[in-house]
Amino acid sequence: MSRDCRLRNEIVDAFAADGAVVLRGVLSAAEVELLDAGIEANLAAPSERAIVASPADDPGFFIEDFCTWSTNPAYERVIRESALAAVGAQLMRSRTARLYHDHLLVKEAGTRQATPWHQDQPYYNVEGRQNVSFWIPVDPVPRDTTLELVAGSHLGPWLMPRTFLDAQAKWFPEGSLEEMRAIDAATDRIIGWALQPGDAVAFHMLSLHRAAGSSGRRRVFSVRLLGDDMVHAPRRWQTSPDFPGLDIDLPAGMPMDHTLFPVVYERTEGARG
Repeated sequence: MSRDCRLRNEIVDAFAADGAVVLRGVLSAAEVELLDAGIEANLAAPSERAIVASPADDPGFFIEDFCTWSTNPAYERVIRESALAAVGAQLMRSRTARLYHDHLLVKEAGTRQATPWHQDQPYYNVEGRQNVSFWIPVDPVPRDTTLELVAGSHLGPWLMPRTFLDAQAKWFPEGSLEEMRAIDAATDRIIGWALQPGDAVAFHMLSLHRAAGSSGRRRVFSVRLLGDDMVHAPRRWQTSPDFPGLDIDLPAGMPMDHTLFPVVYERTEGARG
């Protein structure tokens, strides 16, 4: 189970209000080294879910991969043994933290491809409010190429998910959700932080966020956790990531109690969370 870690009340309150906080040094130097090794192993042998998210004419290279924790011992150790799960439970104000999935995002030096403004939860097969994603770089990330978020946007509506390169509506049908609005720094409070290895950004799955291209190599590991109120929401389309056949084991509205989604933290009686 996760190494315990206590957060200050103001951090938990900031997550509830803004939908995102920065956590300095949440991983130890040894855990960063372990995660670095896990990322390099993943890059050397991507899974069948891996996708190239940059166009052919990009001078860099942007690759993503999903759901490899069960075959990557370094990933599994970081997820199960670091403070991430305990911290996540506190941010979610949840008794438990259940792993939803892992996500690798690597932008090689010189990558121009930006990740556009979007929410994560509309791409998924879950519903509920208690959730958190960690964006964890193993390379230094300057402020101008870091993850940016719109503070408070997690309290707003679900917005239409589209493919990043060609803006297709492959998930919810056209017109069924509000379209992405223009983000304006004059009226929206955009937050983001320069990061060092060991730091992480924690954000809600409905928080609007984006990331620029990268002049230097930027390797990021993301861990997504579910809290007590999250339930299965089967879709008629392929979610990202997809979990084929899950609706046979978990009908709509059921808790995500399945071997694919292990509980990685559970608060003991009398402990704060």
